[in-house]
Amino acid sequence: MRILLVASAFNSLTQRVHAELRDRGHRVAVELALPDASLTDTVRRHDPELVVAPMLKTVIPEEVWSAYTCLVVHPGPVGDRGPSSLDWAIHDGAGHWGVTVLQADAEMDAGDVWASVACPVPPVAKSDLYRGEVADAALAAVLFAVERFAGGTHVPLRQDHEGLAGAAPRVRPYLDQSVRRIDWAADSTETVVRKLRAADSQPGVLDELLGGEWYLHGGHPERALRGRPGELLATRTGAVCRATTDGAVWIPELRPRRLPGGPPTFKLPAARALGDRLPPLPDLAPPPLPDGRDGTWTDIRYREEGDVGFLSFAFPGGAMSTEQCRRLLAAYRAARARPTSVLVLGGERDFFSNGIHLGVIEGAADPAAESWANINAIDDLVEAVLTTTDRLVVAAVGGNAAAGGVMLALAADEVWCRSGAVLNPHYRLMGLYGSEYWTYTLPRRVGAAGAERLMREALPVSAAGALDLGLADRVLDCGPGDFAREAGALAARLASHPATAARVLAKKAALDRQESATPLAVFRARELDRMRRTFEDPAAPYHALRRAFVRKERPRATPAHLTGPPGHRAGAPVAPNDSVPCVTPVTGTALSDVSERPNG
Repeated sequence: MRILLVASAFNSLTQRVHAELRDRGHRVAVELALPDASLTDTVRRHDPELVVAPMLKTVIPEEVWSAYTCLVVHPGPVGDRGPSSLDWAIHDGAGHWGVTVLQADAEMDAGDVWASVACPVPPVAKSDLYRGEVADAALAAVLFAVERFAGGTHVPLRQDHEGLAGAAPRVRPYLDQSVRRIDWAADSTETVVRKLRAADSQPGVLDELLGGEWYLHGGHPERALRGRPGELLATRTGAVCRATTDGAVWIPELRPRRLPGGPPTFKLPAARALGDRLPPLPDLAPPPLPDGRDGTWTDIRYREEGDVGFLSFAFPGGAMSTEQCRRLLAAYRAARARPTSVLVLGGERDFFSNGIHLGVIEGAADPAAESWANINAIDDLVEAVLTTTDRLVVAAVGGNAAAGGVMLALAADEVWCRSGAVLNPHYRLMGLYGSEYWTYTLPRRVGAAGAERLMREALPVSAAGALDLGLADRVLDCGPGDFAREAGALAARLASHPATAARVLAKKAALDRQESATPLAVFRARELDRMRRTFEDPAAPYHALRRAFVRKERPRATPAHLTGPPGHRAGAPVAPNDSVPCVTPVTGTALSDVSERPNG
């Protein structure tokens, strides 16, 4: 079918729906619902057989839903209505939730139901839940609905139909800051963490701290440290620890409140955001290989099970700053010194990696210099993985990955993806040529022509698509909470397999041959030469694209590589990899997955 996706941003769910529908042979185009564009004219121009809205913050006009079947994805069970569905679910401590695909009509979230799929609500942040259990349920519901529509005989049920359990409407208001507010003198650690999780990654929890107003982003419980409620106790890896009534919480990121008439603000590591305001505090830096058995939070962990080492990491938004790359490299080197035969890199739920940290770069005094430092730091990490010749390395990609994060995974001997992961193995939309040894690792996986196509088209790839292309070696069909366990079981089997020792010897011989032919340093130097020229050119599109991406500026128009002509044009020729014809930012998975109004 010709399917048009209408979305407020090309966020992770929209990308996943786009990739999965294309995998199934549908012709899919995307249009962003923008303030200066007529959605009515846009839909008429495409004349699709079906309109699907995976994440829409605006109302679909009557001229559209009366002429075309429009299916809206609502992140709530049947009967749930309102703009803050997931926020309320986490805020209220719901154990189970759901996703409903309903037909757009005159009343918001009240249309006939085409599909509804239930999902659990584990104790994780809203953005993690949205990209995990909710995205799994949403995709299943969308595929059910599309199949039913294509069949031509299905009649969707009214929400007041007796066959729809729990369909009694429950309209809840926008969850504003008056409800989200933390009462540091009264709230327990559990309550504070729940409020923080319900506001991640947007809008954050507005709070006062050290004479300023900040949105708090992310929260992890800390049971050992104690202090006067609301007091800052310590720092760790850029996060700050703040006391509650019965413990404390780690807050990884802060965003200053936007001043009237001022520019949009953006998230930064909390200690960096506070800057000179931060008083002298103990820096509780974790050891090189923290195992987390003491129950405290850290963003890098290591554990061993038999002959397998597991080095996991979880950075906010999947972005990896210079400092984070260096710490992960130090942990990798320490893990490589352990007596294991298989080393699993990743394995956490949610993001694997999205490459360099555009927010830290944007907030730096010299963004060009920070860009250069960051790309070299992640290149050092990728090089360490590529040159590991005494064991097998597995990249366990439990969540989405993009740009340099994909290339970090491709440096491993095997790439295992969770079935819900979405990969974006390209750089062009940020005006970059790219590094992380992609000119070596990507062609060896998919061939020169395949690498050129992936970079040129700049489209998301599903886990199944990655397996077909050769980007992945295995897809684990499981929920986000089961991925680490299933990857661990497979890694144990790999470590005990009789052929593993021979594979280790073979990979060392292969690297020696590669170094004799074209050393890895040559690939890196060529890539970095292109990157340096971009970083040092103030007029390079990268700088404006980075600024727009970090500050969540809306694009002027839907990027041409997504829209296609009326009917379909996905895959049409676009600009070369290191050339961006216009400054048109595309909102990506790291910064715009969960809006304050996640559906329309």
